[in-house]
Amino acid sequence: MEISDLEFFVVKIECTGQPLPVCPLLVRLACESGEEGWGEARTGWRASELAARRDALLPVLTGRSIFDVEELLALEVLSTPQLRCALEMASWDLIGRVLGQPLCHLFGGRYRRRIPLAARLPGSLPDRVAHLAREMAEQGFHTQTVPSCGRVEGDAQTLAAVRASACDRLQLQLDAGAGYDPASALELCTAVEPQGLQLLLDPLAGSELYPMAALRRQTGVPLAVGRAIGSPADVLAAVRCGAAPFVVIDPGRVGGLVPARKCAAVADAAGIQALLGSGPCLGIATAAMLHLAAATPALASPNQCAYHQLQEDVLAEPLEIVDGMIAVPQAPGLGVDVDRGKVEQYQVT
Repeated sequence: MEISDLEFFVVKIECTGQPLPVCPLLVRLACESGEEGWGEARTGWRASELAARRDALLPVLTGRSIFDVEELLALEVLSTPQLRCALEMASWDLIGRVLGQPLCHLFGGRYRRRIPLAARLPGSLPDRVAHLAREMAEQGFHTQTVPSCGRVEGDAQTLAAVRASACDRLQLQLDAGAGYDPASALELCTAVEPQGLQLLLDPLAGSELYPMAALRRQTGVPLAVGRAIGSPADVLAAVRCGAAPFVVIDPGRVGGLVPARKCAAVADAAGIQALLGSGPCLGIATAAMLHLAAATPALASPNQCAYHQLQEDVLAEPLEIVDGMIAVPQAPGLGVDVDRGKVEQYQVT
């Protein structure tokens, strides 16, 4: 089965609690039999450049076997990890549909039937965030991610308000957004330590791992590295320098589902915990995340997700969240169908 067609779409959909709409790149791959697969990633591409990019990539991809995923990932023309991720995702969707199997079966089997989520709370005033946290906890989201406001006092107040409002059993994560210098990051750790965080993600500006290791030696707050993880080698580097007990793996940042699985394997071998994380996505990448987590035992922690914040997605049938978890779709490929009507409705032209 060979690739015969390629399409790109930039789609824009509003997301509750986000200052800007979600604008990912959608990729459609097709083979000569008529089967198609979809992928999604954040690239920053403009709609005006899609035609030229398609003209450059289609001749390189046409005639290649849909099963040669590793060869696809190695192509020099796929210049960014986000583009590699979207095309690889579409390839796996296409492979699963051709074989009549859900993606998790191709990745080793359905180890988990439902995937727990760490719901990302929209940034706002502490009382508003606390109110939303309580609502989310009542819906079954017992792990929640609070985005940093960029100020130590503000982050500490928000976490205290969430903890008081939601309940002590709630597992809290703070995404510091790589927004603090070393001195301020240590001050932040001291301020939030009483809240019993599950993890503090990316407290330090930049992507250097040794400053994270130095911070870890000065605090009891569990740290997590995410923005510095761009490959399995980065996970190994984080392990070697003792940067953090957690790594957050974004398939778009590491270049695909296969590299994400390799990152999780390195973390598992080193005895540190791995979880998946990404920004808001329109359902395609969410489904891919579910299959990846379902087939990878090392991805045991609730995975960061903002799907619930979307005002709309591009799926024919939306993914259903029950008690803070999503069942792994069992139809072939990613297990979801893309609604071309929605794609056209929200397409940026």
